[in-house]
Amino acid sequence: MKLLEKIVQILLRRNPSNLADLCIVGLGNPGDKHSKTRHNLGYDFVELIAQRFNTQFSASKKLDASIAEFNFGEKSILLVKPNAFINLSGKTLSLIKRYKVNSLDKVLVVHDDMDLQPSEVKLKVGGSDGGHNGLKDIIKTVGKEFIRLRFGIGHPAIKADTNAWVIKKPSPEEKKLIADSFDKAIFALDDILHLEWLLAMNKLHSK
Repeated sequence: MKLLEKIVQILLRRNPSNLADLCIVGLGNPGDKHSKTRHNLGYDFVELIAQRFNTQFSASKKLDASIAEFNFGEKSILLVKPNAFINLSGKTLSLIKRYKVNSLDKVLVVHDDMDLQPSEVKLKVGGSDGGHNGLKDIIKTVGKEFIRLRFGIGHPAIKADTNAWVIKKPSPEEKKLIADSFDKAIFALDDILHLEWLLAMNKLHSK
């Protein structure tokens, strides 16, 4: 009986109807304490996408996350906010890889980036973790062949303040700049949802 159950589980995982064409994972820390902080820009952006497509997040035990789903033309899109703290994001990514995508190039990870200034947004394929603990855990767990959407938050004046910087809320001026970067990403959203990475890059990276 246990063998039969395992076979059924394997078949379900391989069933194309269960897979997403694109999984967008917004990184962040759970709980009201961390809401709208610099480290939670990933959460914020996937929530913005959900609002635009009139879909709601609900709990998923299978992915250990909150998820929302919608169709964009013929594409099946899955939005994900991991339940774990940001430095343990690899767990949910491993579950996504197991159950929802057949390759990591169908995964877009949205996160904050101190190497970019507020108002800057960049799209990147693969690469290193850049010192981001969430990316570090994801790369260690599933590899680095996923796509990244990076929203700038800038550096604190003193490097030793980095840990406190990312878990604080941005200033009013920074909020406006971050909102601008979200607008830029929304402008490229159709290309992103079609997995047209080069077209999206041209829109995001042009001055």
